[in-house]
Amino acid sequence: MANSHLSTPSELFSRQHKPPRVPNLIGGSFLDSKSLTFIDVINPATQEVVSQVPCTTDEEFKAAVSAAKKAFPSWRKTPITKRQRVMLKFQELIRRDMDKLALNVTTEQGKTLKDAQGDVFRGLEVVEHACGMATLQMGEYVSDVSSGIDTYSIREPLGVCAGICPFNFPAMIPLWMFPVAVTCGNTFILKPSEKVPGASVMLAELAMEAGLPEGVLNIVHGTHDIVNAICDDDDIKAISFVGSNVAGMHIYARAAAKGKRVQANMGAKNHAVVMPDASVDATVNALVAAGFGAAGQRCMALSTVVFVGDSKLWESKLVEHAKALKVNVGTEPDADLGPVISKQAKERIHRLIQSGVESGARLVLDGRNIVVPGYESGNFIGPTILSDVTANMECYKEEIFGPVLLLTEADNLEEAINIINENKYGNGASIFTTSGVAARKFQTEIEAGQVCHLTMMFSSIMIGHVTF
Repeated sequence: MANSHLSTPSELFSRQHKPPRVPNLIGGSFLDSKSLTFIDVINPATQEVVSQVPCTTDEEFKAAVSAAKKAFPSWRKTPITKRQRVMLKFQELIRRDMDKLALNVTTEQGKTLKDAQGDVFRGLEVVEHACGMATLQMGEYVSDVSSGIDTYSIREPLGVCAGICPFNFPAMIPLWMFPVAVTCGNTFILKPSEKVPGASVMLAELAMEAGLPEGVLNIVHGTHDIVNAICDDDDIKAISFVGSNVAGMHIYARAAAKGKRVQANMGAKNHAVVMPDASVDATVNALVAAGFGAAGQRCMALSTVVFVGDSKLWESKLVEHAKALKVNVGTEPDADLGPVISKQAKERIHRLIQSGVESGARLVLDGRNIVVPGYESGNFIGPTILSDVTANMECYKEEIFGPVLLLTEADNLEEAINIINENKYGNGASIFTTSGVAARKFQTEIEAGQVCHLTMMFSSIMIGHVTF
């Protein structure tokens, strides 16, 4: 493509008196929206307006769906090997522009450049996975299920699909969605988060450069109205969503009522159990990284640590390591965590911390008053640790989505497992121990969807982990 849209938003902003406006992608063309309503995309470290994203009009949305529907018949008939070749070229182009994509993510979302590169790389792995679609999409055949009767199944594309993305992984989550969908032969409507639209637009440019035909991928923008339009449109057959519980439940109910397939990935509360025999250094390093990395704004961020025994034995080490983390603007090479996404998010995190204190939790480390020199207006929160947390506290019941680690205690492993299983969020759980027996019991009885354990045996570390 001759022109690049939002490839380096910080540079564009510095060259223009007013910020650039994010285009829609409809039928293979990046088109300026005719909307009268635009939302500022804010750099969370500086409060500068990076760009403005439109609330796509109803006519523009219908045009995007129409383009996707029109592109579907020929795209579904395109040989799978040709669709794979588009993905092979796409992953090559993502690698080429990795640094540019990461800078955009840091500019719009605030995470460190290292985390932003990880964001892009994890999405790239999904594109690489899509390159093997010829094998993944194979059907099944069974002969003589009855006398003279054979059965076979084939995997057919659904048609127009849609993805609704959150703010915390501007590159990875769109790449979870549209590469696999289009390689299967579907066409796609992508709605990025209005807070971080740039990476999606850049990825769409690369996909088209890789040879994705016009109309196969389309991008629309906005908030509630465009989400409702996606849920209601009869031509959209399936929706994938990642985000909050409130939004996810609304999308699931509204779209399912229309007979759509809906995949809704919603709130999370991840727990770690620390046994008395756990290796102190390895455990503390892991807890601090999992609890405060990416400013706690990831679905697999560690929220709650359940100590079997006395948590006070661990508190000083946790505080020492957490204080050593560098809070700074994400473009600084020494930054360990950047700002949270918005002032509203910062205020909500502050409120949940204070509610914990008022409910009886001990504030072991308070990061609410941190100031980053030169970025005083940024949405920064330092690592925060609340101890003596109980299950009836609001800070425990809600997903905080910030750099806040909650500490609680259990008398034994059975009680720790019960604490985790009784929580309404069952995303991920982990255990730190030197006991294979304890690790196996945990793995067997825990009800979280993703389980990992760190077991120290004979000076070797075995780690199971998940990333996002």
